[in-house]
Formats: sequence, structure tokens, C-alpha cells
Amino acid sequence: MAKLKIMCARSMHEVVTALAWDFTSTTGNEVELSFGTVGALAQRLDAGETADVVISGKPAIDALEKAGRLAPKSRADIATVRIGVAVREGAAAPNISTPEAFRQALVDARAIAFSDPAVGGSAGVYLARMFTELGLADAIKAKGMPQQNGGEVARRVAEGKADIGMTLIAEIVPIAGVRVIGPLPKPLGSDTIYSAGVMATSHARGAALAFIAALRQPDRRTLWKEAGFEVGA
Repeated sequence: MAKLKIMCARSMHEVVTALAWDFTSTTGNEVELSFGTVGALAQRLDAGETADVVISGKPAIDALEKAGRLAPKSRADIATVRIGVAVREGAAAPNISTPEAFRQALVDARAIAFSDPAVGGSAGVYLARMFTELGLADAIKAKGMPQQNGGEVARRVAEGKADIGMTLIAEIVPIAGVRVIGPLPKPLGSDTIYSAGVMATSHARGAALAFIAALRQPDRRTLWKEAGFEVGA
């Protein structure tokens, strides 16, 4: 039996942990999971760290493939997640149906929690740019509450410390006391496609490919959707 090291984007923590447990139970292969933001994973890989499987944002997997660091024909798209807007359970939902209405909701909010771009997560990086493009950079400096991860964003909303929270939907869903009222209104928003690939240095390619296949099984689609992701039909 193989022992696989899996490096995975942090927002997939809940569902990948559950599926890894199923994979181990079914195949007997051991799995060591290591989670981090897309940016942090890229830094670790650039520093020479390796794994059997890397699950990260599509551009990061594209870069690994281009650099020849993935085994040939081993990559696959896994799931897509969108940035969502959250409010406290039971609170009235502001109008976020258009970019203009969404901007006004941010202006009216007392405090806004969001993923800190300095951490390197895809949601935080996008939101920082969006705030500037909406002309809200100064307002966000005054009432913004940047958080180290999406779970903390959702917790600030659940606690009533923030009126609105924004992060990847998959990081909001597991937190009690908060609800997603929708994704960012189009054309705002930056969908994150997560892909997986087997690293060329892996000595357990067969088991690694089987792990990626297990993530994509049709009977796992409901689990992905309940966790806040979108998957292909």
C-alpha cells in the first residue's frame, strides 16, 4: 500500500478530508493532507517542497505543468467555487442583485469582514482589487475587518461583529450562525477553478491517480455541492 502526500488548497479542507478518509477506507492507501492558501502552496512548491498530488487553483496547476513538474496526462479539474456574501442567520439580507446595489450595501454596512489579501488566498486578492475598482478603498480601510481565513470571516458575521462577510462560499458553509445570500453579482466575482495533478517526483503514481479519480466520482457530486462547490454534470 502507498502513503500519499496531498498538498491542497485550504478552502477544500472539509470535503477533501472526508473524501480522503473514504479513499483510505476503500483502498488501504494512507493519505497525509497538508492545506494552505493557493499563494502559500505556490511558495512551498517554489521552495522545492514536493507531494504526490497537488490540488490548487487552475493557474497554479497550469504553471506546474508548464514547468514539467507534473506527471504527463495526470491533471484534472475538480470543482469550482465562487466568492459569496454572508450575513448573520436571521438578519435581513441586503440587496446585492446588481453591482450598484451591492456597492450600496457595502456603503451602508457598519462593518465588513473579508479574507485578508496579505495571506495569499484567491478570494482576498480579488476582493482587494474589487474594493479599489468600486471606489471603496477608503471606506474599507475605515470599517473593513480583514481575517486570516474564510472561516474567521464567517465567524465575525455569526458573532454580529460584522454586518457582511465575503470569502469563498465553501469557507462560509461549515460555520454555524451565518448564511450565504448569494455570490457576488455579475460581472463582479472571480470563479476559482481547482485542479489536481500528480507531481512528476511521485513514487506512487498509480495510487495518486486513483486519489484524483476518487475526488471526481459522480456519486461524490452531492458532497461537493453541499460543501459550497460547483461541479460538472
